Amino acid sequence: MKIDFFLEKKVLVTGASGFIGTNLVSTLSKLGAQVTGVTYKNKPKLTSKNIKFIQADLTDQSKCFDVCKDIDYVFMCSANSSGAAVMEKTPLVHLTPNVVMNAYMLQAAYANDVKKFCFISSNTVYPVSDKAVSEEDSNFDFFNKYYIVGWMKQFSEVMCEMYSEKISNPMKTIVVRPGNLYGPYDKFTKKESKVIAALIRRAIEKESPFVVWGDGNDIKDFLYIDDFIQALLEVFSHENIGTVNIASGIPVTIKDIVKSIFKALNIDNIEPKYDSSKPTMIPKRMINIDKLLNCIDWKPQTSLDSGIAKTITWYQDKYKSIDPEDEYNSE
Repeated sequence: MKIDFFLEKKVLVTGASGFIGTNLVSTLSKLGAQVTGVTYKNKPKLTSKNIKFIQADLTDQSKCFDVCKDIDYVFMCSANSSGAAVMEKTPLVHLTPNVVMNAYMLQAAYANDVKKFCFISSNTVYPVSDKAVSEEDSNFDFFNKYYIVGWMKQFSEVMCEMYSEKISNPMKTIVVRPGNLYGPYDKFTKKESKVIAALIRRAIEKESPFVVWGDGNDIKDFLYIDDFIQALLEVFSHENIGTVNIASGIPVTIKDIVKSIFKALNIDNIEPKYDSSKPTMIPKRMINIDKLLNCIDWKPQTSLDSGIAKTITWYQDKYKSIDPEDEYNSE
């Protein structure tokens, strides 16, 4: 990435109070961009003189047109997301609001002559596979518990393709499919937290018995948020990259995660108990990042142990006088 690529550019980040959005607006502001962050119900988690925050409901078409005015680049990070339990029991919560937001934001960005639009998709678009999935492996054959969220993400990706390839005056778009991200500003509430955040909180709270959902042998690809943001901004500055995986390329089991968390917290008197009756998701998700590595000079800088230790240190400082539920309920 050219060092001044984002300098003085007017950049819109939706979902700016969320996990990816918070870390993204922070980095963009340091790069000298004129950042506008869109939030919905939750308050911004940081402040900076280079960041302007706007509260808006992006299921309102007029609000989407308003926030896209005089914007150069859009990062679409807004999403109605959740952990495994919510996705298992009420998968439809992911459908309508996300499709509506994505459609309206693409329409608004195009109408306002935005130069480039980045959609943060998901690896849920891939089928069950024993191999590391590449960008071309998306074939509309979704894991059964990912069927609704997978179709929602896939259709939103197709909408991006429509704007960039299927009209006479196209708008540049990029689709990013992340691995499983973790780190500071992740969601740590019991209702919304995903695997690493949930396990970190429960370990810090010295939960005993320490029950882990599933048998612990599920394989995932975890990437520390700082490494993701660096790669995201690099690929955004790249010409015509289309769709790209951003992940670590390193398979890790849930047992590895628990071991790393216990190591960071010096826990040696609690034995984790694995409960296969609890809801889990796809048993194996490995991600091929060859396209990413061929496009940019990048590799993950943060090991699993280091990333988990950094996240724990951040959590302990952030929540030393308030727990995540209190923070959530106050917004």
